[in-house]
Amino acid sequence: MINNFYNSFDFERLTQSKRESDYRTPFQIDRDRIIHSSEFRRLQGKTQVFLPGESDFYRTRLTHSIEVAQIGRSICSYLLKCENSVLSDDYFIDPDLVEAACLAHDLGHPPFGHAGERTINSLMMKYGGFEGNAQTLRLLTEVFYRRSGTRKGMNPVRALVDAVLKYKAIFSQFEKPLNHFLYDSQKEILNFVFGGKDIQKELSDPEALNKFKTIECQIMDWADDTAYAINDIVDSISIGFINIAKIVKWQEENSQNISAKQNEYLNQIIEWIKAGNYKAQFGSQIGEFIQSCSLKERKTFMDDLTNRYKYKLVIDNRVLEKAQFYKRISVELVFQSSHLHQIENKGHEMLKRIFKLFVNNYVKDVKSAKLLPDFSDKIIRKEHDKLTRARLVCDYMSGMTDAFAMRTYKRLFDPDFSSLADIAE
Repeated sequence: MINNFYNSFDFERLTQSKRESDYRTPFQIDRDRIIHSSEFRRLQGKTQVFLPGESDFYRTRLTHSIEVAQIGRSICSYLLKCENSVLSDDYFIDPDLVEAACLAHDLGHPPFGHAGERTINSLMMKYGGFEGNAQTLRLLTEVFYRRSGTRKGMNPVRALVDAVLKYKAIFSQFEKPLNHFLYDSQKEILNFVFGGKDIQKELSDPEALNKFKTIECQIMDWADDTAYAINDIVDSISIGFINIAKIVKWQEENSQNISAKQNEYLNQIIEWIKAGNYKAQFGSQIGEFIQSCSLKERKTFMDDLTNRYKYKLVIDNRVLEKAQFYKRISVELVFQSSHLHQIENKGHEMLKRIFKLFVNNYVKDVKSAKLLPDFSDKIIRKEHDKLTRARLVCDYMSGMTDAFAMRTYKRLFDPDFSSLADIAE
């Protein structure tokens, strides 16, 4: 069945493809390329909240991404069923495209979670910064399948590139930004995304540009919010970071800035923990978050090229406030705990020392020591531009899993560490 929501503009790839017709749609092809990539598999070894290996049941970046993809597809199904004045069987938001964006949304995240992202950004500040979403875009458009000949990236369609772009302002539009930017070198990708339109004329404010998202990107964003607002609390309870005593104490200490409705949520969580059914109770709320979605039509400067900007995803205020409160619980009871800060500080020190060594060996001057694997070592040595060499070092470090980053640190700096198993890497 033809889906008239999309057209040739949405299906166009970064470079002309010689691929013959396939039994899959362009969106299914891109989704499959993501799933079969090594970058996607590495998410299994990257922190969501707690370091992989501390236990065997809580979420990693990989399981989180799979859950986000399921929620994203369910939102598409719900909107098709309920927004029948706008959507129909031949005009609908493609769930395969949304799934691909959801599976890809965390590909660019480095080891040690958001703490690792902040560390690498500070280390890369003089070389153009580091941002997880910008790195995701770089992986899709420049790094995927780089080993195969001269090909760069997975050559995604325009609609997928745009669907993963939570942020569209570039690094140089800000003053030493902490996050929410693309790399300056990605201007060409932005130009492709907007079909050559003058976005500075339409959206000169970087904050407004960052908020200008396709409907698929909005769905991915809410699916991500849903997954971590609910599931981060579940994992935190399971591992013991959140318990009844901590909730009651936090509730008492914050009595002045917790509303009556928020107190209800807290008391509800306490009852779920007492009954031992908190996983099922939290899980059932995913459906509530999905069914809080609706569409609102809007007019934009892109409407003559695509339908992907014509709609805004509207979230019911009550559910939106609940999600924000759940995230506040996680931040104040888990992310601000001394235990996690100790782990984050350890990751920070390891990344800082590794980066400094690689920069001295490959960026400031290209020295004879081969500190990186053959492939990475060769491509860096071919580059004459320091900024490019720094970005390639950043690619290597941000691609590390948590365990590999720790092992690399030991191999480089621990005189008692030796592992013949690492030779194959």
